[in-house]
Amino acid sequence: MHIITVLTSCCSTNLTILEMLPTCKVFPARQRRSSDVSQRSGLLTIVLIILLCPLHASALDLPTQQLTPGGVALLRIPGTQLPRPEASYDDKPVAIVRTGPGWTAMVGIPLLTPAGQYEVRVRYQDGSRLTIPFAVSGKAYPAQHLTIANKRKVNPNEQDMARIRRDRTSIANAKRYRHPEQLATRFDLPVKGTNSSSFGSRRFFNKQPRRPHGGMDIAAPTGTPVYAPGDGYVVETGDYFFSGQCIFLGHGNGLQTFYAHLSQIDVRPGELVKRGQKIGEVGATGRVTGPHLHWSVGLNQTWIDPTLFLHPQ
Repeated sequence: MHIITVLTSCCSTNLTILEMLPTCKVFPARQRRSSDVSQRSGLLTIVLIILLCPLHASALDLPTQQLTPGGVALLRIPGTQLPRPEASYDDKPVAIVRTGPGWTAMVGIPLLTPAGQYEVRVRYQDGSRLTIPFAVSGKAYPAQHLTIANKRKVNPNEQDMARIRRDRTSIANAKRYRHPEQLATRFDLPVKGTNSSSFGSRRFFNKQPRRPHGGMDIAAPTGTPVYAPGDGYVVETGDYFFSGQCIFLGHGNGLQTFYAHLSQIDVRPGELVKRGQKIGEVGATGRVTGPHLHWSVGLNQTWIDPTLFLHPQ
């Protein structure tokens, strides 16, 4: 009984195992206990802490905060209330993850956000509310000029536009998906290759300005395997006018990853995929200048810099 009580107390903090050891007592002190029994008790303490008190992955694996357009705001929510509170930014729900005994909001900052003061609105399950302010600084992204051989991929005709409108509806529905369980908060690179275009670039196709780049491009030969960068559910797959063959993965609470221009898709909607599982192959479908993987990471239905979510090397 003493073991369960003490370990539960230790688990409710955000301490490392080494920090917990000096304060956790498994048995009441007894002067007649032999040193041999004490050593075995200490070993038992360590084993039980490891088994019953795993470190909170979300506390260790939160993305890197970057308070700029295309970045991530990490906002500590006061209190430890259960169940999980709800929060929104720009009228869209944001991801709330467990960090130690409390909660942290992971907020994706849209690329076109002007510098200034913003706030997240929090609602607890008992009905109480609060707002958490944060400041966004400006950031200049480089320009990128690309030449597209297929002119319709730059200036679509009327038939193309009808398909593009259908694509937008499908993509918007996929981006709204929110799996309730947090399956991942950090990622591996999904493919081996060369970074050919960075997130946020101001793009010009055939000298015509277009939306900033909402992901990172990784150049690799057609057929190069693409792997799930973390556990997740297959939200949707499709073949779109601009993005070609695509996959959406949901990693929990609105955190998503997106894979475009594939030559092959190896998963189906609704399937649970594990970190490192092959999900498709690099291709050159859609609007491209050559074979590569376009990889996006999304929070609260907005694309943000994928490098902020990569596992530290």
